[in-house]
Amino acid sequence: MATAVFFHAHPDDEAIQTGGTMARMAADGHRVVLVTATRGELGEVPEGLLSPGEDLAGRRAVELAAACEVLGVARHEYLGYRDSGMAGEPTNEDPSCFWRADVDEAATRLADILDQEHAEVFATYDENGGYGHPDHSAGPGGGWRAAPRAGTERVFMATMNRDHMLSLADRADEFGLAMPDEQRAMLDTLGVHADRITTAVDVSDYLDRKRRAMQVHASQISDTSFFLMMPPVAFAAVWGTEWYIRVGAPADTGVEDSLLVGR
Repeated sequence: MATAVFFHAHPDDEAIQTGGTMARMAADGHRVVLVTATRGELGEVPEGLLSPGEDLAGRRAVELAAACEVLGVARHEYLGYRDSGMAGEPTNEDPSCFWRADVDEAATRLADILDQEHAEVFATYDENGGYGHPDHSAGPGGGWRAAPRAGTERVFMATMNRDHMLSLADRADEFGLAMPDEQRAMLDTLGVHADRITTAVDVSDYLDRKRRAMQVHASQISDTSFFLMMPPVAFAAVWGTEWYIRVGAPADTGVEDSLLVGR
C-alpha cells in the first residue's frame, strides 16, 4: 500500500478539489495524509453562525476534522501559517501569512512531513492555484520544492479540465442550472485545457463522501451554495472526475486513471 500526501491552502479546499481521490485511495487501503497551510481564519462567515466566544479558526478546525473522517484521512497537519485573505486585502501584508512565507522555509516544513510519511505521492495545486486566492497561488512553490527534498517522485498538480467545464456550461439548461454570462466567463481561466491533463481519476463511486465532506464545512459551503444546490446529475457531471497534471510525465504517457499508475 502507498502513502499519498495532499497539500491544500485552507480547510474545505481538500473536499472541493481532491476529496473524491482521497476517499477512493483510502477505501483502496492506501494511507492518505492531508496538510493544510492555514486555518482559514479569514474566511467569510454567515452572520449568526458562530456561537458567542467562538472564532472562525476553531469552527473550521472542527469542520476539517469531520471532513477528514468522512474522506478516510489517516493524518492531518497544519503547516503553521496564517490565512492571507483575498487578493488585495491589507491582510496580504501580514508577515506570518502564507502568501508572505519564505518558499524554502515552507518547503522544509512540508518536506519533513513527506519524509516522515515516506510518501510515494504528493499532490498540490497547478501554477494558478485554481483561482486567485493568494494562499492558493503560494501553494505550488513550496510544494514543488518539498517533494524532491523528501524523495517523493510522483508529484501531481490538482487542476480542473477547462474544456470539460465549458462543455458542461453550454449544456447547463439540461441540468436545470442557470449559467449567467459572468459565471461562464470565469470558466475561461479556470484550470487548464484538456491537452495538459495527464491523470483523470474516476471518483463517481465516492461522490456521496465528497458531498458529505463539503457539507461539514458549513461555515464556508452552505446548503444553499452553488455546489450543494446542484441536482445529483449535475453534481456527478461536474465532480465525477478529478483532474491532475503529473509533473515530469513523459509526453507519450497518455491519460492515466490513478495517481499510482506505474509506481
